[in-house]
Amino acid sequence: MIPNTLFLKQPPKFWAYVRSISQRFGYSVRKKGQIKVPSIEQMAEALNRIGLDSGHLTAARADAPPIGEELHAYFQYRAETLNTFVEPRLMNKDSARELFLKMKEELSPKIPIPMNKQKGDKKAPAYMTAIVNMLIEANAGGMKCDYDPRALTTVTRNGEPLRTLSRRVDGAFPCAVNPIAVWEIKEYYYTKTFGSRVADGVYETLVDGMELEELRVTEGVNVLHYLMVDDHFTWWKCGRSYLCRILDMLHMGYIDEVLFGSEAVERLPILVKEWSRLAGER
Repeated sequence: MIPNTLFLKQPPKFWAYVRSISQRFGYSVRKKGQIKVPSIEQMAEALNRIGLDSGHLTAARADAPPIGEELHAYFQYRAETLNTFVEPRLMNKDSARELFLKMKEELSPKIPIPMNKQKGDKKAPAYMTAIVNMLIEANAGGMKCDYDPRALTTVTRNGEPLRTLSRRVDGAFPCAVNPIAVWEIKEYYYTKTFGSRVADGVYETLVDGMELEELRVTEGVNVLHYLMVDDHFTWWKCGRSYLCRILDMLHMGYIDEVLFGSEAVERLPILVKEWSRLAGER
C-alpha cells in the first residue's frame, strides 16, 4: 500500500494533532472492530480534555482550509483504508500456510525456507517471510539479495561509511551495504495478545525511517524502506491502534510502502523489478 498523496506533504504540526487527538479520542471501537473517525466537535473535546487549545481547528488559514477539515478528511481516509483494504488482506496462520504452499509449488525456490522461532507443534516455516523471499527471488532477474542481513545497514561515499543504521533490518536488496531497498517483516501468527514485543516492532521501524529520512535530506541518498506485516488476530483483533500508527508513519514519509498480508503477492513482483532496474543503473 502506497501513501495517499493528499496527506503525504503535511507539516509536523498536522501529525502532532493526529497523535494528540487519537490518544484521547481513541483509535477503534473495540466491540465493533471498526476504526473511529472523530468529528471536529469531538476533536475539540479531545484537545480540551488534555489542556490544549481547540480554537485552531476551525480558524481560517490563507493558504488552506481550516486544519480541522483536513484532519477530519485524514481520519476518514485512515478508517476507510484500514476497514476495507487492510483488514481483508491480513491472513491467519492457516491461510498464510495455504498461500505459502501455493507459492512454493509455483515458484520452486532455490533459496532456503526460513523457519519461525517457535517450538514444538508451533514450529513451522515463517510463512510471510518465506512468501516475501520467494517472490523476490522469482522477480529479481538473477540479481542477488540479502534475505537475512547479519550486519548493520551502511551507506558509503568514496569508500568510507556515510551512515550506518542503528538496527539490523530483515532484508536488503541487493545487500546491506549501499542497498537499493531495505525492509522489516512483522508476522505474529502464534501470539495470543498484542504484547510489548509487537509494539516495539512498530517503533523500531519508525527509528529506521527517521534515520533514512535524515540520510535522504542531509546527504541526498534515498534508500527505499518497506514494512510487511501479517496475522489477522494480532494486528486486527488486538492491534488496530498500531495499524493506525503504521498508516500515520507511512504518510509522515518514514516508510515508502506497507504490504499487508496477501498484498505482498500483488505488489512485490512490481517492486522487485523496479529495484532491479535501479540496481542496474548504478
